[in-house]
Amino acid sequence: MEAAVKIKNRQEFLVVLTVAAFALLVGVNFILEPLSGWWSSRQSQIRELHTKVDDGTHLLKREAGIRSLWREMQANALPANTSLAEQKLLSAVDGWSRSSGAEVTSLTPQWKNESTNYLTLTCRVVTTGNLSTLSRFLYDLERGPLALRLDSLELGASDKEGRQMNLSTEINGLALVQPDKK
Repeated sequence: MEAAVKIKNRQEFLVVLTVAAFALLVGVNFILEPLSGWWSSRQSQIRELHTKVDDGTHLLKREAGIRSLWREMQANALPANTSLAEQKLLSAVDGWSRSSGAEVTSLTPQWKNESTNYLTLTCRVVTTGNLSTLSRFLYDLERGPLALRLDSLELGASDKEGRQMNLSTEINGLALVQPDKK
């Protein structure tokens, strides 16, 4: 009789062990892993949101400076009128040329209308002079108040000794178009 009780207990133990192993398998594969993945994605979303909140807080702290810089950019942008903008850029190039001593040999302006909010004036400027005068020309171009960006630059010698040089630049100017107020 004792052997029958041991066999019954052993069978019950194996059934309980099998049910427990199955429950563990289901728990790990269908509950724990999905919850772990969900928890990881939630943690990543929370980190991302914290980063966005921090960025927003920093922007709010810098609001006055950013607005001031934007007002300055708007004030220094080229006029939306294409002929006035070209005239302003040409007079600036002439001023840089006179102050640096570089000679402008070619000037080719071209307008691009890529958006309803702004226009771009691309201007290819070729100048000649020695290294000092061309450096001063570039310095004046970069330090000027106009909303200009120097996109490309090519420098080459025009004589065998390298005393006279050619400087070819591509300058982009920004003209902001004011929206119609109704």
